[in-house]
Amino acid sequence: MQEERVKILSNTNIAKDTWCMELSADMAKDMKPGQFVNIKIDGFMLRRPISISSVEDHKFVIVYKVVGDGTKKLSMMHANHYLDVFGPLGSSYPLHEEEDEILIIGGGVGVPPLYELAKQYRRMNKKVYVVLGFNDADSVFYEEEFKALGCDVSVATMDGSYGIKGTVIDAIKEKDIKADFTCSCGPRAMLKAVEEKYTRGYMSFEARMACGIGACMACVAKDKKEENMYHRICKEGPVFPIGKVEY
Repeated sequence: MQEERVKILSNTNIAKDTWCMELSADMAKDMKPGQFVNIKIDGFMLRRPISISSVEDHKFVIVYKVVGDGTKKLSMMHANHYLDVFGPLGSSYPLHEEEDEILIIGGGVGVPPLYELAKQYRRMNKKVYVVLGFNDADSVFYEEEFKALGCDVSVATMDGSYGIKGTVIDAIKEKDIKADFTCSCGPRAMLKAVEEKYTRGYMSFEARMACGIGACMACVAKDKKEENMYHRICKEGPVFPIGKVEY
């Protein structure tokens, strides 16, 4: 991990309250799918942890949702502005070459870190199913980007305004997807539903973070099997094997 002053190449609104920012940074060469960066925003004490969506050479992409004053200010920044970024941080999704089919499940702002993962599995010529869940049609993003990788993509919206009406689990059932090795990221309700259906694969968890490097112990989760064992979402996570931690 390192702290670096990185240059913004672009910052674009891609869906409702959702922005895509491309950054030029030397640290990009060390990034793995599922990791995140901690971004310092002028005027705010705590950095903002944001997942890494895509990596190319000395560039990387983040996709973030405007949920407060900090991310609102981030959305107002333009190309050629600079950010103080610390990273890459956290654990990543392990790549399993022995798996022929991969099921990727993303919900809302949990979708971005799964894009680089899908890209790497497609480079290995794996069959990749992608199921994306959103609240409504205006919130949908990255469908075409996943399709461009050669993934089999399905989209579900809770209000039925786009794709399959319902949850990602409803979409998996309707599409009759048989792959049972899954990698997921999304809201807790979605992750619980995934864990009830699948036992093989990995999940990425979201948590409020202060330091982002495991020092403050503000983002711990209890181990499901080992008594009195806790894991830091920012350090040992955010990616864990399915069934590893309580949330």
